[in-house]
Amino acid sequence: MSEAMKILFVEDEEALGMVVSDSLRSRGFEVDYHTDGESALQAALENQYDVLVLDVMLPKMDGFNMAREYRKSNRSTPIIFLTARSQTEDVVEGFELGGNDYLKKPFSMEELIVRVKSLAGRVLNQETRELEECFVGKYKFSIQKQMLELNGKVKSLTHREAQVLYMLFEKRNQVLERKQVLDQLWGDDSFFNARSMDVFITRLRKYLRDDPSIQIVNIRGIGYKLML
Repeated sequence: MSEAMKILFVEDEEALGMVVSDSLRSRGFEVDYHTDGESALQAALENQYDVLVLDVMLPKMDGFNMAREYRKSNRSTPIIFLTARSQTEDVVEGFELGGNDYLKKPFSMEELIVRVKSLAGRVLNQETRELEECFVGKYKFSIQKQMLELNGKVKSLTHREAQVLYMLFEKRNQVLERKQVLDQLWGDDSFFNARSMDVFITRLRKYLRDDPSIQIVNIRGIGYKLML
């Protein structure tokens, strides 16, 4: 790894937290480990990280509230939620608060690392190194900067939002299969990952709504089509 990725990792179960932190460090990551939401939020606001990995159930401030506060000043740094809870409502809430991914406990280190690397921007940067920006309808899509611009108004995207939009753009006016997106960005096509992808599609439709010529059509049972 040419430059160590810096991770803010928040987990109140100290035995698990130390094992995961040490394992990440042994694989070349720089890890800032915290056990409660308040101290972690302060660290997140004072430092720059490539990815935030947050347990949902935390003392002093839970992971959802921490993400809510953090997103008031930072929209771009990816957030992965860790939780033993598996209710669909919890998944949806996490993504609506600005989360980028959701990993259920127990999880493997390999799975966590794959998701961290994907969200940290390495995958998107490699795929788009020759294409800095493009037009999605009337919107200018700055891929590396993860921004949409229309009539002087700029909307910052999260990394996962930019990834999904870029994949839709690459396959514009064609069907982008759900399984392809889920396997490439989430690692598998499980129900919870599929539900989270639906949340991102809903977000993108909202962001692009000022150009009525743009449609993201749900091809039931297959995938989505970005129509321009």
